[in-house]
Amino acid sequence: MRQSDIVVIGAGISGLAVAEAVHRSGRTVTVLEARPRIGGRLLSDPLDLGASWFWDGEQRVRAMADRLGIAVFPQHIAGDAMIDERDAVHRYPGNPIDGPAHRFARGAASLTHALAGQLPERAVLVGQPVLEISDDLGVTTADGTWQPRHVVIAVPPAVAIRTIRLPQSLPTSLMAVALRTPVWMGDTIKVVAMYDEPFWRTDGLAGAAISRVGPLHEMHDLSGPDGSPAAIFGFARASQPDGLDQADVRAQLARIFGPRAGVPRELQIQDWSREQWTNAAASAEESVPGAADYALFGHALYQQPQLGSRLHWSSTETAPHYAGHIEGALEAAERTVRAISACPE
Repeated sequence: MRQSDIVVIGAGISGLAVAEAVHRSGRTVTVLEARPRIGGRLLSDPLDLGASWFWDGEQRVRAMADRLGIAVFPQHIAGDAMIDERDAVHRYPGNPIDGPAHRFARGAASLTHALAGQLPERAVLVGQPVLEISDDLGVTTADGTWQPRHVVIAVPPAVAIRTIRLPQSLPTSLMAVALRTPVWMGDTIKVVAMYDEPFWRTDGLAGAAISRVGPLHEMHDLSGPDGSPAAIFGFARASQPDGLDQADVRAQLARIFGPRAGVPRELQIQDWSREQWTNAAASAEESVPGAADYALFGHALYQQPQLGSRLHWSSTETAPHYAGHIEGALEAAERTVRAISACPE
């Protein structure tokens, strides 16, 4: 039986924020990550294949970046936007698609890598899917069992429900809500097209587009600081049974942004719907949430710890105000740390 004051399940931004905070308070912590890497939905290779931005007013992200010495820069929004209709492509003066936002100079994953760097060696264990959480808070993986004072579930609730044997004493109402709560980006494919230069800026374009004919339905400039490396990214829905057709993507980019856009130096496709630890749905149909399901984000049942105030839900989906954002993940982590600190030992 392995001992640790707190076991955190999931080494995404929320789980690592909890771990770093409780470590600074003097408690011992172990983070168990199912993937062979840390970061969760923060993945930069080298540009962001997952979360990318934060916005004015999201002070937790800004404060963390400042504290950890992570450089940020403004999202490029200058220029005209493009609207891809069924009849033609239209140039829209100005850019109504993008608003002012901020990016991380070395990618969003620099946040999670910096947090992990604050933890002791072997505090974060990758390749450790959690199999079971018992009623007495024993946490079991294929390599052993931990017996902590607190357990933090820092993965999407629906993923936890489908991949972990959870305590039988948890309320059935909570389990039902968790199963239905959508996984942010769980039905999303993110495509990054990289180029030698951001030629669309020279053409007076913002690199932003909306399409009603697909396969990408929304596009934005993803270039690094000062336009290097140069890139445009787009979102697609995970509706193709055989995955996204790269030829269709290249043709769409060329149609919207011109011939040069159709021949990217590299095309990266990150299909989050096919990642077991992001989307654990049993079928493609099950992975597409209904509009009403999004109202479950930040549900009141997630705000109260369970099992004697020692089992906590801490992913961006559980945040009442910024669910789906990095800020939401940090909001959830902040609530979790407060609850742990308030619990009598």
